[in-house]
Amino acid sequence: MIRTLVFDFGGVIMEGDNQRAIRCFKEVGFPGAEEYLDPYTLRGVFGQLEEGLVDEETFRREVSRLACKELSMDDCCYGMQGYVNSVPMRNLHMLQTLRSEGYRLLLLSNTNPFMMKWARSKEFSGDGRSLDDFFDHLYLSYQMKCMKPSPLIFEKLLEAEHLKPEEAVFTDDGERNIATARQLGFHTLQAGKDCDWVTEIRKLLR
Repeated sequence: MIRTLVFDFGGVIMEGDNQRAIRCFKEVGFPGAEEYLDPYTLRGVFGQLEEGLVDEETFRREVSRLACKELSMDDCCYGMQGYVNSVPMRNLHMLQTLRSEGYRLLLLSNTNPFMMKWARSKEFSGDGRSLDDFFDHLYLSYQMKCMKPSPLIFEKLLEAEHLKPEEAVFTDDGERNIATARQLGFHTLQAGKDCDWVTEIRKLLR
């Protein structure tokens, strides 16, 4: 019986904009940002930050070196948070509804502390709620020291939750992440332009 719903963040809960993030990094003085920023997988020190291999200060110093310009923590926040396009209220309303119906809601995201500084603040929802207010637990790549699509991050979640994969639905916009979850036995739902997860998850849960 499905009682646990696992969601990705960017591309599912939040609508992201990779090109906007690139523009924001260029604005603060890092013209080579597109070499490192990918809609699904960040490269170089950006990927290392999301995997928890470097901390914020090490990241700031390395990006400053790459940019040949001293960037501040605020500059790094501005660039990383440039990914945020919008957080549709209908997504948040659906999370609230599902939780009120007794489902356990988990977030499993490749992300970084700069993004979570905003998401876990009262600025997230537009009405004073943080990302934490919509989930029972957040599983974040930089804290778990591993990233999707590696099976390890899914296995760590399953172990922590004492959960069998067939008892959960995993929703993500990344094809490789969906493939890994499916191989492990999760029910899956790939969100994207051809799939409105808010509508489709109802069909899957029937």
